[in-house]
Amino acid sequence: MNKEQFLKQLEASLKRLSLEERQDILQDYEEYFAIGIDKGKSEQEISASLGNPRQIAKELLASYHLQQVEQTTSAGNIIRAVWAVIGLGFFNLVIVLGPLIALLGLVFSGWVMSVAFTLAPFGILINLFIGEFRLFDLFASIGLCGIGIFIAMGMNVATKALFKGFIRYMKFNISLVKGGLKHG
Repeated sequence: MNKEQFLKQLEASLKRLSLEERQDILQDYEEYFAIGIDKGKSEQEISASLGNPRQIAKELLASYHLQQVEQTTSAGNIIRAVWAVIGLGFFNLVIVLGPLIALLGLVFSGWVMSVAFTLAPFGILINLFIGEFRLFDLFASIGLCGIGIFIAMGMNVATKALFKGFIRYMKFNISLVKGGLKHG
């Protein structure tokens, strides 16, 4: 594959990025070709040493989406980053999607529990209409409401920490896909 073919494939694979970022990346790869030609290599040798442009684009897109998540943590950015990392290889489907589902289950159950405990005093209103009101139920529901508020505060901190940890996990995964970990 010559320089022109390589750059066209790379550009086509990077179409999800902004024009400015795409041009930056393409300029970097043009420089790789210029340096390689100065060293006496052919365009085919240079493109072979760089690798598959589609795979390079997948790695760049995954890194880009992870940077977006770090700048603005939103559900949309996290989902785009997860799909970009999964797109690096079929094996990542299991390695990334499995922990994500477990993480989402843990976070969801914690938030549901905090909301359920916090809304416990509304059960007293139901007991009033049924006619089975007991003073103990009132104090127990107030206690559960307090526990629910503490759980919500803890879940707020835990949710942020778990998602930051998951982002670090995805970065680690990308470094493995790019060529393994470097041991110093």
